[in-house]
Amino acid sequence: MNVFRSPYNPIISPEKAKPSRADFEVVCVFNAGVIRYNNEVILLLRVAEKPINSDTKVELVPVFDKNSGQVVVKKFSKDDPLCDFSDSRFVRTPTEQYLSSLSHARLARSTDGIHFEIEEQPALMPDNEYESFGIEDPRITLINDTYYITYSAVSPLGSMIGLASTKDFKSYKRHGIIFCPDNRDVEIFPEKINGKYFALHRPNSGEYNKREIWIAESPDLLTWGNHRRVMGIRENYWDNGRVGGSAIPFKVDAGWLEIYHGADKSDRYCLGAVLLDANEPWKVLARSKQPIIEPEMDYEVNGFFGRVIFNCGVLPEDDFVKIYYGAADTHICYAEIALNDILNGLQ
Repeated sequence: MNVFRSPYNPIISPEKAKPSRADFEVVCVFNAGVIRYNNEVILLLRVAEKPINSDTKVELVPVFDKNSGQVVVKKFSKDDPLCDFSDSRFVRTPTEQYLSSLSHARLARSTDGIHFEIEEQPALMPDNEYESFGIEDPRITLINDTYYITYSAVSPLGSMIGLASTKDFKSYKRHGIIFCPDNRDVEIFPEKINGKYFALHRPNSGEYNKREIWIAESPDLLTWGNHRRVMGIRENYWDNGRVGGSAIPFKVDAGWLEIYHGADKSDRYCLGAVLLDANEPWKVLARSKQPIIEPEMDYEVNGFFGRVIFNCGVLPEDDFVKIYYGAADTHICYAEIALNDILNGLQ
């Protein structure tokens, strides 16, 4: 696959985002929703922060506390034999699992699609018990004159999907939880199909260890049903570990094209494409035999969680698919691929 990566990559790194408070530091900026608005490229970034910590003997964990309505900091001794610090993403105790950072959604704007100005204040911060561990991986769908934002709301209750909306990217309306735990990677189609809204989603079956792409339909974007499995992993392929939706599906002549992520059994994340039927989008017409982009560059291989390319949005423009992706769960990078190259790689 002929992939053009921006020579400015990473185009957004953690040091370019101001912390939301003086005692925090930004550790990762990644997995951004993307849309065009008023002749600008809008990125809704996932910004992960953690408390500044000068004591190597303790781990500090930020959590939104529903009782006080504030983000509080919990302290764990690294000498505690009952605590597990082996995975940098988590702190595990005998009774609870915490995330080592707290994510929120932050807006960035650009006139050229490469150089971005990042707003200093969060667009969406955790503010209820379902978001006590953070707001993650926002995706943006334009329907009529409203921009709908789906995001992962994470808490001790699990990972679920929240919905917000905006008309101007200045004020936001929250619509509550639309997919219950455990679920992630929800992409709402940008138009009705046969009078109904559709969304891809990725339920997590812990009992049977299944992470696959499903589809649901809705009359109003709030109530979702008639869930159907779309596709799963493929043995002996690059996506034999797990799959999930990434970008908002977009129309091509043959149907709906979805850029999705897949990981192998060693947690190497790549992007591929799947072609869905125009009128029955739960039907797979073709799928990438090989990844359309895979972690190869140093900034994709090494980072907070290495060997990862993951995205939450693309811009299909000028016969190219412009991809804004999270690299190694650390940075935002940019790449573009000719649409025909992606279509020709389907089987």
